[in-house]
Amino acid sequence: MEKTAIVTGASRGIGAAAALALAAQGCRVAVCCRTRRDSAESVAARIRAAGGTAAVFCADVSDEAAVRTMFAQVEQTLGPADILVNNAGVAQQKLFTDITGVCVKGAFHCCQAALPHMIRQKWGRIINISSMWGQVGASCEVHYSAAKAALIGFTKALAKEEGPSGITVNCVAPGV
Repeated sequence: MEKTAIVTGASRGIGAAAALALAAQGCRVAVCCRTRRDSAESVAARIRAAGGTAAVFCADVSDEAAVRTMFAQVEQTLGPADILVNNAGVAQQKLFTDITGVCVKGAFHCCQAALPHMIRQKWGRIINISSMWGQVGASCEVHYSAAKAALIGFTKALAKEEGPSGITVNCVAPGV
């Protein structure tokens, strides 16, 4: 059975690579972005050129209503999410005294939107993209390091909660 994968932050970098890899494995791919629609369309075009199925969806994943709308649009176009890659994030190099907060809302909202279908079907895959800075911390990236560390803890707890339902939740922490 063909699976539907949602990849946030898929317009470039790790997200684009994940979208292309999932398509190569036969998944229908929702290439999601916040503002880089042209870049996301380029990723989707590469998937389609290789014989895959892809569509672009734009949403600010820190906005719960926008995430719910995006998931509904993906379901109408490609089917419900079987695989979720939470890659969207913002890295800024600033002093701790110059930042306004830490945000892990995107992964939280996307998991909440994806889990009902996964639980019903007793199968799902969630991959959260953290960072080595979530493991060791980085000077002038306190908020980013804290958010990525929170994502690691979130992943561990959610994996324990959803494992009995046949859903795996894993985290990848790439480095520079």
